[in-house]
Amino acid sequence: MSEEKVHIIAEAGTNHNGNFSTAKKLVDIAVKAKADSVKFQIIYPEGLYLPGVYEFGHYDILKVVEMRRRFMLTDKNYLQLDEYCRKKKIAFSASVFDKRGADLLAGMNPPFIKIASTDLNNFRLLRIVAEKGIKMILSTGMSTLSQVEKSVNELYKSGFDKIVLMHCVSAYPARLEEMNLGFIDALRTSFGFPVGLSDHTQGSIAACMALTKKISYIEKHYTIDHTQEGFDHLYAFEEDQFIEYVDNIRKAEEALSFQGSKLKKDELYVKKRARRSLYAARAMKKGEVIKDKDVMVVRPEGIMDASEIDLIIGKKLNRNIKLYEPFSPDMIS
Repeated sequence: MSEEKVHIIAEAGTNHNGNFSTAKKLVDIAVKAKADSVKFQIIYPEGLYLPGVYEFGHYDILKVVEMRRRFMLTDKNYLQLDEYCRKKKIAFSASVFDKRGADLLAGMNPPFIKIASTDLNNFRLLRIVAEKGIKMILSTGMSTLSQVEKSVNELYKSGFDKIVLMHCVSAYPARLEEMNLGFIDALRTSFGFPVGLSDHTQGSIAACMALTKKISYIEKHYTIDHTQEGFDHLYAFEEDQFIEYVDNIRKAEEALSFQGSKLKKDELYVKKRARRSLYAARAMKKGEVIKDKDVMVVRPEGIMDASEIDLIIGKKLNRNIKLYEPFSPDMIS
């Protein structure tokens, strides 16, 4: 494990439902949970959806677009959120889906710009964001390794290499057994970039397991109320769940780290009563030779460790010793 902690992105997305006050509350939750950054989604429907009526899976496309419009924040709101995050001492960023969003976000000098899995193959948008010169976090959901390679090569053509690749299973929610965490190794080996996890599971197990893969970023959706109408509420964590999620990751990091001394307070306490030491099996006189039968190797921990038995067997006592008295080196001639 690296000593550097994983960067946890609190994915607020559009779970503000177009309400600026709610967006600020989502920032507050991210701060309370001790996430490293909070990320929204800057979506303009005209930059994401084809106009008109058409098949859109089991969704009504007109309703989808109407909800997107209704749940939008204004450009001014995003600028205000950036200021609010600075005040709260948490980094602000967003996923962008078109040039307008990229231009707006880049003007705030974010630590990174997120490209969602839907745009992994959107070379136009990749080029636009690469031109900003800001670190790009690129999700790889719905993609094969060869498709990721095409996008990475396109960014290389632009002379851009400030990339973080996020392993992502684009299922909402994603089942733990289908997380394919080994793909994290494939991404790192194939491209050499930092790798992260966009986690859509309903627990913290996948994230904690991914720490063993030396990931650099973890992204998790959260909300104020998962029963609300909207796109990401249903599988997002509510406040208490999200706080616990971040805490679990930090505890897992600590558990995986090398902490110098193996023995900590709790284990030392157990050691005191559980380790065996050397005790007198009978009362003995000065000058007697200690035989194996004269030594009890029992709990609790005493003066001489059980491994030191050969230091006393066959040696003469230089003083009297009582029954059950612990042996010590100064008793031996």
